Amino acid sequence: MKKSHRTLLARLATCLLLLASASAIFAAEAGAPNEETQSILELILHGGPLIIMIWVAILATSVIMVTFIIQLFLTMRVEQLAPKALEESLSATIAAGNYQEAWEICRANKAYIAKVLCGGLERLGRGKDAVENALIEHGIREAQELKTKNSYLSVIGVVAPMIGLLGTVIGMMGAFAVLGSSGVTDPRGLALRIGEVLMATASGLFIAIPAFIFYYYFRNKATIVIVTVDDKLNRLVEDIPFEEVTGIKIGEHFEAGAGAPSSAAGQSRKVSMALTTNCPVCNGAITPGHNPCPHCGATLEWA
Repeated sequence: MKKSHRTLLARLATCLLLLASASAIFAAEAGAPNEETQSILELILHGGPLIIMIWVAILATSVIMVTFIIQLFLTMRVEQLAPKALEESLSATIAAGNYQEAWEICRANKAYIAKVLCGGLERLGRGKDAVENALIEHGIREAQELKTKNSYLSVIGVVAPMIGLLGTVIGMMGAFAVLGSSGVTDPRGLALRIGEVLMATASGLFIAIPAFIFYYYFRNKATIVIVTVDDKLNRLVEDIPFEEVTGIKIGEHFEAGAGAPSSAAGQSRKVSMALTTNCPVCNGAITPGHNPCPHCGATLEWA
């Protein structure tokens, strides 16, 4: 993640955390006169070790929720999954027939479009159907990874109220223990104590509600951006001459493909000196400006 993104993440997390804390304080103090209430820190410390642990869990859950929301806002974008510069580079390289170089570009990049296309290029020599199946398989895998991050928001939406309810139950147990030992000497004070322990449940709901809202928002957003990027992937591979590259092996064990049709010899092909050093017919290494290809004998048109 870029430094500017990390700075933005920290600032937004701080702002949202302060807002959540202010909301919890307001919920705790709204129903009682100022002179008979305590600060939220005093209430937490007065509750004992279990209450302190529960409030630490609530605070940690809110921080995690804000972090996931900001990360999803930064990553769940078409510009992030398929950067324009990367898309243009891959398009030019594939159009020039330099598929090994396109694979190397994909391996060096961690964007969604690069990871999916990398798997498709590795099956290039097996035909069009194999490439399309590879794109589907890798696309499902990468999309699932994106959606997994979003699913954590749903988990937080379920867990946060349960943590708050646990704190309320523990607080109520303490309140009724005091009631059983000393009787109802101050009903108004007892009512205030019960209201204070309910603060934990209210805080859990303050976390759960936005967590569920953003979960459904990012679930729909993911569907839109993934479909858009998959369309870009299909456009990148639609003009590949699959019949001419039969038998080629793209990837770590690169081979030019001895099984390629011999009729490609002598065929005129345009090659860009700025983009490739491999023959677009057999993908063998060639010297820029050299004619014909020393491997397959294809006549090349250097631009």
